[in-house]
Amino acid sequence: MTIKKRLSSFWNLLWKDDSFKGWAFSVVFIFLFIKFIFFPFMSLVTGTALPLAIVESCSMYHDGGMFSDVDSWWESQESKYASFDIFLDEFKDFPMKKGFTKGDILFIVGTDPDNLNRGDVVIFDASQRNPVIHRIVGIREENGERIFSTIGDNNQQQLPFENSITGDNIVGRAVVQVVPYAGWMKLLMYEWKRPVAERGFCS
Repeated sequence: MTIKKRLSSFWNLLWKDDSFKGWAFSVVFIFLFIKFIFFPFMSLVTGTALPLAIVESCSMYHDGGMFSDVDSWWESQESKYASFDIFLDEFKDFPMKKGFTKGDILFIVGTDPDNLNRGDVVIFDASQRNPVIHRIVGIREENGERIFSTIGDNNQQQLPFENSITGDNIVGRAVVQVVPYAGWMKLLMYEWKRPVAERGFCS
């Protein structure tokens, strides 16, 4: 069989075969393509091992979601951010100032820790089950190394591991919401395993 005929048979099986065999082949092909071609390519381009991240908690949620009003939301958050010397005028210039919600897919880029600023949303390894995605609220230097402090927009206080994040722990910087809520296709598979208080949509 010539190469042209082989390619034609492959194409027909992948996209035109309506049988169970064709369906199964398409699913396996798409899975392998995403895992071994798409994600490695994205990692190479973005400079991070995690170019796309699914938000798995409500820690960065703002009331109203993408339609939230920053001024109204700030009224309940002002005292929290004041403790970090962050005020409304500065917050309005922060990236992703309306936060994001559980199930959103975020586009992540690799970044030099020296280029991070207060207000940036970063994803970092905190020796938890999954990486954490929170906002930088403080940067200090210790022994010539930048140390970061973060908090979730929807959390009233920092988690125990959030006050001493080193550059080595930073996986990347969140740039934009790629597809809101699309990550629920994955989250639904193990949502039932979560504590009852952590299940469902953010509100």
